[in-house]
Amino acid sequence: MDGPWPSDPIEQMPQLSTRQVSALTALVIGIGGGILVGMGVSVINGPLGIWVPFLTALVLFGMAYGVFAFAIDRFVHSRIKVLYRTVHHLKRSRIGAENVLPEGDVIERVNMEVREWASERRSEIKDLEEREKFRREFIGNLAHELKTPIFNIQGYILTLLEGGLEDEKVNRDFLNRASNGVDRLMKIVEDLDMITKLESGVMDLRMVNTDLHVLVDEAIRELEMQARERGVTLRNEIPEETMVMADKGRSLQVFTNLLNNAINYGRSSGTCTVRCYPLGDQVLLEVMDDGIGISEEHLPRLFERFYRVGKSRARNEGGSGLGLAIVKHIIEAHGQTISVKSREGEGTTFSFTLQKGD
Repeated sequence: MDGPWPSDPIEQMPQLSTRQVSALTALVIGIGGGILVGMGVSVINGPLGIWVPFLTALVLFGMAYGVFAFAIDRFVHSRIKVLYRTVHHLKRSRIGAENVLPEGDVIERVNMEVREWASERRSEIKDLEEREKFRREFIGNLAHELKTPIFNIQGYILTLLEGGLEDEKVNRDFLNRASNGVDRLMKIVEDLDMITKLESGVMDLRMVNTDLHVLVDEAIRELEMQARERGVTLRNEIPEETMVMADKGRSLQVFTNLLNNAINYGRSSGTCTVRCYPLGDQVLLEVMDDGIGISEEHLPRLFERFYRVGKSRARNEGGSGLGLAIVKHIIEAHGQTISVKSREGEGTTFSFTLQKGD
């Protein structure tokens, strides 16, 4: 159920302890008995006639209180303690705590334990519902990403089988397109495998002293032709010999993915700039573009696998849709964090930290 849980009317009622219940019940019996006795001896005059109902009520109150207190402790508490042991065991078994019997007001203790237990179960159910929602979205997005290249490859092969293979103008072109589709499938599978290894800690990082200026230059050279075709200028404003402790290959992948993202969603004749700032024993890096930007509602989910911001940022045919998810996992594998700030029409800035080198 979405939204807040409805309030429990029982929780809004004042809670009485067992002693208060016994005293209240005994008081009713004592007053009732005193009134009945008072009516029976109303003919008696003098001091005796006045004190008999009062003494009767006092005696009945004492007897009733003792009987009810014993009965509650004997017949009710014994059953409640069993319930308490069960709830307490369910709550504490995960951390290996001993099963301790409640002391004092057992009903209040059980009531408190049950409320805490119910609150924990609600939190677990909400967490499971969110995970299930993410799983459904992930499977749907993965199916969509795989379906496009598979259908393309299937179409090219069917065309070749139906006679295109004999046409020299068609066969090589369609074989190249089918090969590109296979490359995209391989890219998706490789990226998914990398994310799985990063999440499970199987992939070890080789931390070495790395020159950030040289690293960013290398990433820019790899994307220089693509940036020129899109009319985007890539700028490296990191000072020379800015050293960090990082896995060189994975860090290069981070910059390549972020710069590629800026190229794909940048403006014609726009720019993407990489800068850094000292931050204690860390270096703060920024990859900033002046592209189409992202609305605020999408920012919290931007690093999810295959998450789509909208039609304006639909993934290009050649991408795997996992670039930003990989970036996040690589940065976290370094023990660092990454964030993003953006406004529609004003560009996007990715900020992350790396450990300073020697």
